Amino acid sequence: MHRTFLALNSDPLKTRLDLIHKQANDHITLVKAYAAYARKLKLEISRQLKMFDDLAKNFSDLTSKPSYKSSLFETSGNLDEDVLRQFEKEVKDRVKFARLLIAESKENYDNQLKIQKLKDTIFAVNELLGKAKKNGAFASLIAAKSIPKSLHCLAMRLVEERISHPEKYKEDWPKAEFEDPSLYHYAIFTDNVIAVSVVVRSVVKNAEEPSKHVFHVVTDRMNVAAMKVWFRMRPVEGGAHVEVKAVEDYDFLSSSYVPVVGQIESSNVQMENATKEGSNIKFRNPKYMPMLNHLRFYLPEMYPKLHKILFLDDDVVVQKDLTGLWKIDLGGKVNGAVETCFGSFHRFSQYLNFSHPLIKERFNPKACAWAYGMNIFDLDAWRREKCTETYHNWQNLNEDRTLWKLGTLPPGLMTFYSLTKSLDKSWHVLGLGYNPSISMDEINNAAVIHYNGNMKPWLDIAMNQYKNLWTKYVDNDMEFVQMCNFGV
Repeated sequence: MHRTFLALNSDPLKTRLDLIHKQANDHITLVKAYAAYARKLKLEISRQLKMFDDLAKNFSDLTSKPSYKSSLFETSGNLDEDVLRQFEKEVKDRVKFARLLIAESKENYDNQLKIQKLKDTIFAVNELLGKAKKNGAFASLIAAKSIPKSLHCLAMRLVEERISHPEKYKEDWPKAEFEDPSLYHYAIFTDNVIAVSVVVRSVVKNAEEPSKHVFHVVTDRMNVAAMKVWFRMRPVEGGAHVEVKAVEDYDFLSSSYVPVVGQIESSNVQMENATKEGSNIKFRNPKYMPMLNHLRFYLPEMYPKLHKILFLDDDVVVQKDLTGLWKIDLGGKVNGAVETCFGSFHRFSQYLNFSHPLIKERFNPKACAWAYGMNIFDLDAWRREKCTETYHNWQNLNEDRTLWKLGTLPPGLMTFYSLTKSLDKSWHVLGLGYNPSISMDEINNAAVIHYNGNMKPWLDIAMNQYKNLWTKYVDNDMEFVQMCNFGV
């Protein structure tokens, strides 16, 4: 009875008003949502944003009109159908306009929102990629600079052999060939016995007259015994000559003469600070400081009776006879080297600080860089040009590392600036320690291939497509190589 009474007394237009009001509120919510999208997309000054805001306001203002407010929303009696019809018409007009505006903007906004989400995703992925690269570089550095177990084993076996049989390894008197300028002389500075054996072996196996080749191997005090034992146990084929010495055997390499010696003594403090400050990861790499790496600037003093010498890094393999290098006319230049620049890459500007006035006024930032690792040096021209003095001057000026940051290449570029002759690129092909895209035609045509980079051929991280070019020169018949499981 009560329910029937309420139904008889309810106004049928009230339900219709509720539906119209709900439709208006729904579209208010929708246009406000698109206005929020527009703000998120930073389109505050756009025409659509203003229209969305105005449209939402119009919907809200419509219900606040005095005529509608008193006749439809605040009346206690029956609704006026004419007023309701007018209200419905105005709501539908606004709904129609809202739908048109939304339809026009929907695709554009949806696409832009997707683009923004993609940009956010790309940014996040790039952040992760940057962290992964940094971690990868650090892991690669550790893998590259840590001593492999097999190499440590080989050095220990050789030292053990020296201790067990001292009578076999008495010191030899220097040979006359070591100072004979008519022969082909090589300088190799390394602490890696397997690497230097490969360099020497590859030179000799491809030499037309091996007996005319002399190798000057310099290492540190820890490895000198192992290297002497190696070359005594495994004499070089073809009568080639090998001299093994330690850095400490050269008395002139003192802090009073060599600037970098004093810098090496303070490098531990600097490296500790670099680690705390999170600076360039290379700064923490010890290979950039040891004297062994700076010996290349003292060749005339180390070999005073020689006129020319070929400097080789320990991570190279020789594939052809190299005697043609001694016959190249350097035209009075000191250094014969292969240039590495292409386009804007490997120019002086990448290695030196051209914001420093000393660098800016002395060097051309676009000058082409060249490669260390296979360099023919005219020692007579070196002495005439006083290149070691030039190197000392720059090294002293760079004690605070404001001229260049790391390594021996930057001071080399400065020392031999305008004193370097460019050699044909087939003499020296680089990148086998980091670049997987070098063509085999280029490699096969090269006299020297260079595994510069972290992926050295004696490491597990070496690139497989290039590794056999190095392993074929490993002396696998040497008993200690087999015992130490080189896995090459």
